[in-house]
Amino acid sequence: MIRPPPEPVQVVKERRDAALGALVHGVPYIQFLGIRFDRRGDELTAILPFDEKLIGNPMLPALHGGATAAFLEVAAIIELSWSLLWEDMEAGRLDPRALSPESLPRMPKTIDFTVDYLRSGLPRDAYARASVNRSGRRYASVRVEAWQDNRARPIAQATGHFLMPETE
Repeated sequence: MIRPPPEPVQVVKERRDAALGALVHGVPYIQFLGIRFDRRGDELTAILPFDEKLIGNPMLPALHGGATAAFLEVAAIIELSWSLLWEDMEAGRLDPRALSPESLPRMPKTIDFTVDYLRSGLPRDAYARASVNRSGRRYASVRVEAWQDNRARPIAQATGHFLMPETE
């Protein structure tokens, strides 16, 4: 049995970056908040760059709870969508030149999303990492945690349940 040669690393990176870009650019609210994603292999870290429009209480100043919750929910949805695309992406069934938000499967829809605010978000960049706890045919459960300067001191955490696109 002759095994085909492995793909060049640059081709794999290109395909992964194109898929992530198509996911992110398909949601206008992500651009409004300025959320970016740092990809390391299959791991995503969401980044919410500080912006004055995100301040909810100028007396403290502290990040608005709604902006924090939206950041956590976006991180959870993108992580879940990313995990759904991973197998097709790695098998080469996704063409990076043809990827667009319209060519990708629909995003999961939020059933419920519970946020625990652990401390005030300071006027600086925030980071979040999500993990898919359960993903089935009908729904998925995702946990996400946000921090600023020290990952051991999160500012918020959340758990969300999502309706998978195939069951709609």
